[in-house]
Amino acid sequence: MPHKIIWKLAEILGSLWHRIDGRHRGIAMRNLEFAFGDELSETERQTICRETFIHLVCVLLELPFLFTMTADNVERFMAFAGIENLYATVKKGKGVMVMTSHFGNWELMALGFSFRFWPFSVVVRPLDNPFLDRMIDRMRSRGGNRTLPKSGSALRMIRLLRRGEGVGFLIDQNVDWYEGVFVPFFKETACTSKALATLALRTGLPVLPAYNFRRPDGRYQMIFEPEAQLIRTGSLIADIEENTALFNRIIEGYVRRHPEQYFWLHQRWKTRPYQPWPR
Repeated sequence: MPHKIIWKLAEILGSLWHRIDGRHRGIAMRNLEFAFGDELSETERQTICRETFIHLVCVLLELPFLFTMTADNVERFMAFAGIENLYATVKKGKGVMVMTSHFGNWELMALGFSFRFWPFSVVVRPLDNPFLDRMIDRMRSRGGNRTLPKSGSALRMIRLLRRGEGVGFLIDQNVDWYEGVFVPFFKETACTSKALATLALRTGLPVLPAYNFRRPDGRYQMIFEPEAQLIRTGSLIADIEENTALFNRIIEGYVRRHPEQYFWLHQRWKTRPYQPWPR
């Protein structure tokens, strides 16, 4: 379908979903209050919440794009900016850790990157439904990308990076307290995965922030930001916290520019400090 029809249909279905799904509407509104506090009025938060539902329906309606995209037509779906930052990082001759998040159309972005540049590996959490997991994995790998299950993939990630390959990390979702560190994200402390900061500090490999957002013409703009400048104080524990906080600030920066395209329906601030060990 043309972009205009997809967007009109998304407005109808997204508005309906927003109206009837009280649970996820409540999660999104709490997240927006955590994130923005009194920066936004209640009406402004409600508007962003509704637009988020519409955006996510649009992402779902765009899934067929992932089966029709090729190296020849990728520019029909995506445009790219900051390519000089990508090449500057790759020229170092090392592996690259690409830091991204659940923003824009993250599946389209990963596939478009593989067709426009080269395949890479992405750390993911397998879906609970095996059928859907196989289907999504097949879709993700059309351009040569590989998926690495989040659990037990550390050694494989290190081997790929040492071979000079790229690995993508989505670090913006809630984790249990023993998997992360509590650092600021917007106005509230969030338990954030420490895996990326730990790997970056121990290997010395570059971290390249990347994100995408939907443009008014329906195409997505993928942006490569300059390499993240890691903070090193000599204390590994402190540096893991400082750099994870740095990564959160980078993500927050582009979410603030297009808040309706972020995945507010996830319970980002679910894990709180001093929670007991899960039984």
